[in-house]
Amino acid sequence: MADDEVVRLLEEIRDLQRENLANQKLALENQQVALRNQQQSMAVQGRAVQRSKILYVFVAGLFLFLGLTYVVPLVSWVLSLMLRR
Repeated sequence: MADDEVVRLLEEIRDLQRENLANQKLALENQQVALRNQQQSMAVQGRAVQRSKILYVFVAGLFLFLGLTYVVPLVSWVLSLMLRR
């Protein structure tokens, strides 16, 4: 091979390696962005789960309160009426 052909091939290899390195850096940056997005998504989901737990406890307490306040006495009253007859 002629020296200038070897130089041209080496320059082409160098340029391809530089391009490959730039692509790898871009891929790494994209992975880091995707990871940050996933972490943010998990944090949002965690807060949503926490809010739903609080809401569940509140609703369960409300049903318990209403049940003890209205339903149990009503059922007791209806049963006492039925037993009197």
